Amino acid sequence: MSDTSSAPTVMPNQDESLLLYLNEAIATTRDKNSLFKIVTEKLRLIFPFETIVIVTLDPEGRHKRLFFRDYLAINNLAPKLHNPNKLSPVAGTATEYFLRNPEVHTVAIQDVLEHYPDSPFCLMVEQGIHYITIAPMRTGGTLAGLLCLASRKHPSFGEADVTLLEKISSLVAVAVSNTIAFEEMARREREKTIQLAVNNALLTIKEREQLFQRVASEINRVVPYDYFGVRIQRQGGVREAFVELRKQAEGIFEPLDPNRWNAVPDYAQMEAEAFELFVKPALYAGADFANLAQHYRLLEQIRRHHGTCSILTAPLWVRDDQAAVLILSSQQESNFSDEDLELILGLVPQITLALKNLFAFEQIESLRAQLERERTYLIDEINTTANFGEFIGSSPALQPALTRIQQVASTDTTVLVTGETGTGKELAARALHNLSPRKDRALIKLNCAALPAQLIESELFGHEKGAFTGAVDRRIGKFELADGGTIFLDEIGELPLDLQAKLLRVLQEKEFERIGGRRVIKTNVRVIAATNRVLEDEVAAGHFRADLYYRLNVFPIKLPALRERPEDIEPLIRYFLERLTKKMAKPVRGLRERDLRAMQQYSWPGNIRELEHVLEQAVIISTGPFLEFSGFSAAAAQASPPIPLPDHAPIKTLRDQERDHILAALKRTGGRVSGPNGAAVLLDINAKTLEARMKKLGIRRTVGVE
Repeated sequence: MSDTSSAPTVMPNQDESLLLYLNEAIATTRDKNSLFKIVTEKLRLIFPFETIVIVTLDPEGRHKRLFFRDYLAINNLAPKLHNPNKLSPVAGTATEYFLRNPEVHTVAIQDVLEHYPDSPFCLMVEQGIHYITIAPMRTGGTLAGLLCLASRKHPSFGEADVTLLEKISSLVAVAVSNTIAFEEMARREREKTIQLAVNNALLTIKEREQLFQRVASEINRVVPYDYFGVRIQRQGGVREAFVELRKQAEGIFEPLDPNRWNAVPDYAQMEAEAFELFVKPALYAGADFANLAQHYRLLEQIRRHHGTCSILTAPLWVRDDQAAVLILSSQQESNFSDEDLELILGLVPQITLALKNLFAFEQIESLRAQLERERTYLIDEINTTANFGEFIGSSPALQPALTRIQQVASTDTTVLVTGETGTGKELAARALHNLSPRKDRALIKLNCAALPAQLIESELFGHEKGAFTGAVDRRIGKFELADGGTIFLDEIGELPLDLQAKLLRVLQEKEFERIGGRRVIKTNVRVIAATNRVLEDEVAAGHFRADLYYRLNVFPIKLPALRERPEDIEPLIRYFLERLTKKMAKPVRGLRERDLRAMQQYSWPGNIRELEHVLEQAVIISTGPFLEFSGFSAAAAQASPPIPLPDHAPIKTLRDQERDHILAALKRTGGRVSGPNGAAVLLDINAKTLEARMKKLGIRRTVGVE
């Protein structure tokens, strides 16, 4: 053996005994690593080398796979060159160079690098390995792969050595073929086992978290990992975590806190950037993952804070702007292989079916819950709100409003209903809803003056559990409850300025968030607003946002005051009397002509609501054949009509007019503010709001009352 070459040490008959030994080992050893360790040890007894690599080829010879490698004493090459089970093209690689001479031959690695300078063989040169002997592996006359032996010195092979190496490579080819067959059988068995386990989970578990905990555990038996997640992108590009599980020390998968990203700035943008990686099947490990982490902030975040070094992604479906993806991640660099990806992709139809079933089940549950909420809401509305049925009356003053209701009802146009208190603005909203395509869904009402300012936002948009002190449960807001239906915002002029901006966003973007929540909720709601204020004046005074006013005032409908439609008073009286006598089980009593004329001449500052209250009290107190309008009720019914002002008479300010109006109501109710017979009911205003206005206007209650 010279300084630049090493000679094989084949002894007489040693080749035959070696072939017999290897043949027996191949026939009896099933474990891949054990078998090829035996091959390596026996080969080194005859042929000196530092590294052995077995590369397999597909039947067309276009793709290769690193089947086995042993770097022996040169361990620092392993993490740099090890890429097991991954198919890659032959073209453009050193394997292409070796296949030009499909016989046993030795080449200098430096010659290889001249043709393929980017080849990882340069790492071998750095370790003093300069030569590689190639022995083609054939089965049935077909080239199945290459047996590669790398050495520091040039081996000197005789004809007998070449013949022996050819026979050994043929035996190795058989061993490789058998091993691949066994691996394929094991893979199929593994797939069947996991598919059966997942199917059993799908058939027996219907609850989202429990189902995916079982699925994650079953997959983990075959493909170990640390994180299991399903992320979805809904219509409109809204993304959310459908389920996220992390493996605990004892091997159990537990749900992750959905709010753990709240403190991370720009998380939504980070997720949007990385989502393009998730919507295609792929695995990223080691250096590939580290490189991606430099370009995607979300990957860098999970690498730094959770030690993630590899991820596997499998899209469940991708269509238009909607998608669902399965993501597995591990803290190990080479945790996933192409076979693992293939296995997971084989489970995609089952997981997709499970996901769609869960979507359908949860949608049914959501609809059921919403219908139950609507039912509860509507029952409450029926019990607490007068049901006027249809508009009563045919006066010329009322017809324009009815015509406009008919014109706009079938559209989704936002409507602003204006008019004095008690003119039937809620009735107009009900008519608009009942004549619209949304009539089968709920009409949700919110009186913007009935709640303190700090609670109105929660009423409108809802809140998450723990969003503020007292938020012990999640609350569904009126906009979410009204999805698919109509929301009626009464006394919109009382809405605080800060909430006006949030309402404007809902009108413009059709979306909102619950208080304390991060998820954007899309809403399909038709908005009807009402006010007894002159919003143009409120805008001028800086009490109402101009942009919100223009958004609401798309289609205004003004309801006339009752004094403008005296022809309708008699049919209204008959309608209310019929309903009230049935409700109270009272006998039908007559109405004197003088009482009817007095009611037709009265100005009715409380409009239709005031008329109903006067009639209700008359039904209660009357005992003879005719209705009696005595006491404060009689004063209300028989008051003289207002005397018209001369053309040049001074006009009261709005403040004085409002003060006089409240005083008149208080006089009629004997100074009572709240309660069923109080001024607040008469004026159709919240009692607390009325008290606040009285304080602002310097009005005191009558002493001794209430």
